[in-house]
Amino acid sequence: MREMPPQPPQLQVRKNILKFLKSFLGIIRILQILFGAGLWVTIAANKYEGSIHFVLFVAVLFWLLTLALFFLTLLDKQDLVPLLGGERWLSTNLAHDVAAAVLYLPAIGVLIYKTDRNSYCNLEQYKLLCLYKVYVTAAVFACLCCLAYLLSVVYGACRKCRGEQTVI
Repeated sequence: MREMPPQPPQLQVRKNILKFLKSFLGIIRILQILFGAGLWVTIAANKYEGSIHFVLFVAVLFWLLTLALFFLTLLDKQDLVPLLGGERWLSTNLAHDVAAAVLYLPAIGVLIYKTDRNSYCNLEQYKLLCLYKVYVTAAVFACLCCLAYLLSVVYGACRKCRGEQTVI
């Protein structure tokens, strides 16, 4: 019998990518990226003011950070991140998810407040610019983001309690 040759590096990389994309964390990260993009695009595409700047800050900041975590994990390059990578990568992901969930809560509060303040213009006869539907849509995206980050927190905390070191 002939021995099978070792797998080429490209094939191994492809297997790692598929493994991550099919994992719970891979799926949840994709949802976080999609919901976060939906949130900040909804806000940025419309006229906004005041406390909505905080919501936009939270949405864009965590969208960018989640995108970075996603691609570093997807490409298996977390060891290249100084101080946060390697054995600390699971803790880094957990800290990121906790911070995101905590900051999304007041952002949701701001959106609910703004939605309530603009509920008067939710009438068909009202012809002026009304941001009610924008705020409702943004509040839904913010709630979905927060839920995705909370699920990620629970998942990461369970893995951390079991003493696991790797993210997937």
